[in-house]
Amino acid sequence: MTAMSRIEAFAAAGAPVTEPITKFGGQPGWLAEPQWPVNDAWGEPMRFVCQLELEPVLGEAGRGRLAYVFVTHADHGDEEFFDPDVIFPDEGANAVIVQPGGGYAGTTLPLATGPGLYHAHDGSAAEYTPRLRPDDEHDDDPWDGDKIGGRPAFFQDDDWPDGGPWTLALQLHANFKPFHLNLGAAPTAFVLVSPDGTEGRMLVQDS
Repeated sequence: MTAMSRIEAFAAAGAPVTEPITKFGGQPGWLAEPQWPVNDAWGEPMRFVCQLELEPVLGEAGRGRLAYVFVTHADHGDEEFFDPDVIFPDEGANAVIVQPGGGYAGTTLPLATGPGLYHAHDGSAAEYTPRLRPDDEHDDDPWDGDKIGGRPAFFQDDDWPDGGPWTLALQLHANFKPFHLNLGAAPTAFVLVSPDGTEGRMLVQDS
């Protein structure tokens, strides 16, 4: 059995969330100097998706650490733009930055703030905290819903990135969320971190 927490709902933040907690949207609560990743192919900063507390995922190795997740993504009103490389863990169209003490090989800028999640209907900034329910799952039958930790419920083979081993930090079905996140037709995003809490990767499987 592996411990994980199901994401049961997303609660809109009434004010900017500045604590070092798991959240979606808003702006990163940097624990060290800002490291905003850039998509070198487009020359643009990526869009901030979420930050994840790593202690619930990694235990002592994750204590006091956050993983910040970014993707290449269209602005509101330009949803026809879609970078197909966003689904791959090492093509420079998404990024997972771990602080403090994490490593990232891509280009970053010292930006404290930048593009964030937005609502599809009007483009307004979106910021949410997840409502979590602790649970356990069988290692050979991982739960396929939105969750923090546990085992990835891959549906296109075991799609682990190179350079592992990796531990699941977040599994998220990107569609039908209160915020807009276009990662494909019917995508599931997997955010993975190294067991020592120093690196991260993101990949997307799309059915």
